[in-house]
Amino acid sequence: MASPEQDTPPVVPDYNKPEAPGISMNFDNTVSLYHIVQPEDSFARAAQDVFALVQEAQERFPDWPRVLYVDILGHDGPRHGFDEDFIEFQQEFIFSTVAPFLTGFELPLTGPLLNPEHQRNDLPDQLVIQDEEDDDTA
Repeated sequence: MASPEQDTPPVVPDYNKPEAPGISMNFDNTVSLYHIVQPEDSFARAAQDVFALVQEAQERFPDWPRVLYVDILGHDGPRHGFDEDFIEFQQEFIFSTVAPFLTGFELPLTGPLLNPEHQRNDLPDQLVIQDEEDDDTA
């Protein structure tokens, strides 16, 4: 049986979204990453921008606990207020691709969440997004 110490994350960040997009160091030795998806941004552009922000934070503040904040402008749709691409962006991309490299994150769809695992710091060199239209296996 796991001890209570192993069941809690090593850092519980104080969720305070920065006033401006970018990377900022916090008083609690966490790093805030804030990105605003613009109405003209595609899924691929937003994904690359968020991934680049995580990479830059790791380069500037190696292995520090990271908290990502995302706001999404436009991309309105019938499901939870977002179009299909940005439902997928929040539910699939952030959770499966970016979340392991964060201590916590806050999305319009979910609000603030903690990563139940320890933050990983072994980011890949690049993010490759395969467009379903380009998939030859379909």
